Amino acid sequence: MSSKLTVWYDGACPLCQREIALMRKLDRRGAIRFEDVSNSAPEDCPVDRSDLLARFHAREDGRIVSGAAAFAAMWRAIPVLKPLGYLARNPIMLRMLERLYILFLKVRPRLQRMVAD
Repeated sequence: MSSKLTVWYDGACPLCQREIALMRKLDRRGAIRFEDVSNSAPEDCPVDRSDLLARFHAREDGRIVSGAAAFAAMWRAIPVLKPLGYLARNPIMLRMLERLYILFLKVRPRLQRMVAD
């Protein structure tokens, strides 16, 4: 099965490593292509590597999405999380998730240090 979804993630981030490990386990159908961008820029991505490292990105059906929308795209590709992903298509829900994601980005460095120690 060819992947309709590509997810770019920071493989040097301990939080990201854990999240992606869980998503790989849940992605039993292999619907997602996970690309670690911590060491080099991906050849087939139009987004700058520094942007990929700073914020979660995905390509769903040829369209680049980031932040909460990228998480929602990933959830839609995993059967057990699909309802949450479809719920996030609601503009109000997506705005709320995006606000939470922005808050997470602010505390991410501290959380990374805690997980790495």
